[in-house]
Amino acid sequence: MDRRSLLAGALATGFSMKAMAQAQQPVPIKIGVLNDRSGLYADLTGEGSVVAARLAVEDFGAAAKGLQVQIVSADHQNKPDVGANIARQWYDNDAVDVIADVPTSSVALAVNQITREKNRILLNSGAATSDLTGPQCSPNTVHWTYDTYALAQSTGGAMVRAGGDTWFFMTADYAFGHALERDTAAVVQKAGGRVLGAVRTPFPGTDFSSFLLQAQASKAKVIGLANAGGDTINSIKQAAEFGITQAGQKLAGLLIFITDVHALGLQTAQGLVLTESFYWDLNDGTRAWSKRFAALRGGNMPTMVQAGVYSAVLHYLKAAAATKSREAAGNMAWMKANATEDPLFGTGSIRPDGRKMHPVFLFEVKKPADSKGPWDYYKQISTLSAEQAFRPVGEGNCPLVRA
Repeated sequence: MDRRSLLAGALATGFSMKAMAQAQQPVPIKIGVLNDRSGLYADLTGEGSVVAARLAVEDFGAAAKGLQVQIVSADHQNKPDVGANIARQWYDNDAVDVIADVPTSSVALAVNQITREKNRILLNSGAATSDLTGPQCSPNTVHWTYDTYALAQSTGGAMVRAGGDTWFFMTADYAFGHALERDTAAVVQKAGGRVLGAVRTPFPGTDFSSFLLQAQASKAKVIGLANAGGDTINSIKQAAEFGITQAGQKLAGLLIFITDVHALGLQTAQGLVLTESFYWDLNDGTRAWSKRFAALRGGNMPTMVQAGVYSAVLHYLKAAAATKSREAAGNMAWMKANATEDPLFGTGSIRPDGRKMHPVFLFEVKKPADSKGPWDYYKQISTLSAEQAFRPVGEGNCPLVRA
């Protein structure tokens, strides 16, 4: 063999070994959990969502499947400008591939836009506004856990069917509250009910006395609380102090989390009707995972938002392992083309508008005497299929699905 042949063979072997080495290199993935870590939504998102994301990485066995995953977190303080600045910093300078969670709809809408501009991925679990799969839909965003349309269909629909045909809304004055009032009012009116009035409350708020008095004076059968977290807790406590429910009006907590019920206590929260897409005590799979979560969170059971972070991150990791890439379009295409599957939400899918499809559940908060132990708070009333719960894909005015 001449020298030229030997050299060619050596070069070929070198290139082959280099290609093999590159193929064996783990794919670096950085996931940023962006949420409220210090304010009124910290209990239902916060560090618990970071724990949920880490459990997803652990359960997937990311390292063994060729992924080198790093999770970072930050507090957006429920401020759109703060959240937007963090998202830009993460995308432009910190090589973040995916942002997860993002409660507070005004922040989520801002991050949704930046994620599209930077061509990354947003896995939204915490925000509620149905506009994320409507006029503001994006090819880079999946809306995972719940939304205002589903809350309205389930809780709002149930209250109307039970005779609550006149409503007055107490609405948190930002994107989430506006969307929840809008979607619930539509359900009430479609069922033949009437909306007698509404009042916009500061966000966040502490004293709801004057707003509750307006709601009481309306004589509406149902006072719809279009708020969440600490605002909902304070509204319900102050309504009890005024004797509003004792006088015959009903409170509709349109977005209530298990952490809210825990903070209120069953004596105050009993009888509340609410909608969740996850409950720790639904089945063997939810119980097993939730006990692992609680062991890392001082005994606190997960909220549906935290469960949604786990489910969303798990599905994304499956995509990244399948594509062996950080590239957003390819991973999003894989996520939408393949069924979602996990022990918390079961089998589901992601629609072209970014809506994650799974059932939602209508619960009633138990009386203290009916609770068998810590965090045993809910009695299941009914189940809505994904198609019943979420807005039909053609009705949201999402540009991605227009004919």
